Amino acid sequence: MVNPFAKILTLPSEVIELPDEELRWCSVSLQEVIQRESRLKAAVFDIEGRHARELLEECKFTLTFVTGDQGLATRAFHLPRFKRVWVEHSEYPIYQPGQINEINPNPSGYLSSITKTNIEELRVSKGQVLMTCSGRSGSIGRTTYVSDTLHGRIFSHDLIRIECSEADTAGYLYAFLSTNTGRALVKSNEYGAMIPHIEPSHLETVPVPNPPSILKKLIHDLIIQSYSLRDESNAMLEEAERLLYDSLKLPPLSKLFPQAFDQTVGFRNFSVNISQLSGRLDASFHVPIIDAIMHRLKKEAAEITTIGDSRISDRVFLPGRFARIYVQEGQGAVYFTGKHMLELDPEAKRHLAFAKHAERIRNQLSIEENMLLISCSGNLGKVVLCPRHWDGWVMTHDIIRFVPTKREMAGFLVVYLNTDYGQELIKRNSYGAVVPHIDHHHFSQVPVPLLKDLSVQAEISRLALEANAKRTEAYHAEQKAIRITNEEVINATKP
Repeated sequence: MVNPFAKILTLPSEVIELPDEELRWCSVSLQEVIQRESRLKAAVFDIEGRHARELLEECKFTLTFVTGDQGLATRAFHLPRFKRVWVEHSEYPIYQPGQINEINPNPSGYLSSITKTNIEELRVSKGQVLMTCSGRSGSIGRTTYVSDTLHGRIFSHDLIRIECSEADTAGYLYAFLSTNTGRALVKSNEYGAMIPHIEPSHLETVPVPNPPSILKKLIHDLIIQSYSLRDESNAMLEEAERLLYDSLKLPPLSKLFPQAFDQTVGFRNFSVNISQLSGRLDASFHVPIIDAIMHRLKKEAAEITTIGDSRISDRVFLPGRFARIYVQEGQGAVYFTGKHMLELDPEAKRHLAFAKHAERIRNQLSIEENMLLISCSGNLGKVVLCPRHWDGWVMTHDIIRFVPTKREMAGFLVVYLNTDYGQELIKRNSYGAVVPHIDHHHFSQVPVPLLKDLSVQAEISRLALEANAKRTEAYHAEQKAIRITNEEVINATKP
């Protein structure tokens, strides 16, 4: 990471790195400053960006740009700012730029139809490449490809939409922008002291190798394959959820209208018997919707048990807090936080030192295929089934680990816990005045319905497990595309 206080000197161009890793600096020619719009921000001339440009200068393929007269993309744009009018629910669910890398994001909110903007223009279209352009420096330049899953969804104005005219170009451009080289080039254009930004016009200065069409098509096809697998995975999970709802004859949660509120006073209130307190005096634990949910589940389930039932779980645990020591890539275990757990390839992965954390990594922090991972702080209740390509990676201590008795139970539970019903039963256990939390003891008490028709339960599990396998296939297809882009395009030097 470039030191924000790096020195910028208008001297003959050369790169000098001092032995002290805390200070990284380079000298910059006056001509370079003028070429970069007379900007004096250190990040514009950062070492990673300079190395990326030098690398591309040695590339044997002709260089073009992301956009511009000769660019690979015909158009890059974002939309005007507008004041949002939020409602509880509407036909206009909206998603935020930070969600573009989630495999199947949930809406961040709902816009009212009276919002003064062209809502239809906010919808993204299949074949576009989306890029984040505002936020923390590390979050700028993240990209995704719009496939069937995102097509037609409404995203915030503050997201660059990139469109290509040639059918086989978008996937290649996405792969290039996903490489370390592409990301470094994009981030070298950021501006803003507190909240960094980039503009669509900046992409006109980002160089891109233009290899033969056959090579671009190979990379493009791998990206399309990856996103098609994600779409299939999402469709299978939707089908599994539909089977669960049909088997338990569950209406949409919004159709449940508990009548437990006392209407004789001027505020919402309800009564709870002392025998039902369960040691909890917070009203959110006893809201009437929970009784309505339990009534519906009991009506059609063969049995209601809990996560902690030994027939369901081998182990439910939450690692303790600890001071983390990070190392360079290849010197430790791949580590990521709960913020990126809904992504196929979690962003901002770091590497936790084996030498300092070996025992903790081995016994508490490492995750394994078909382990359920549950966020338990802040944006709590996110539930993910660990895919094969995460096996052996390390997650933050602030994630509940749930090891089911068998993989079939893992598949069924990830579908159930991600339904609106499952989410309500998880979140009712939250505590904390400012930042909500749950712990593994609370999660162990979450009710679980077992179905009367075991064949339907097995089918739900099969769909979930197969969907998870497709996500691993999607990951490997994308990694192959990025590897080819690195090895056969970016690092293909002139003879």
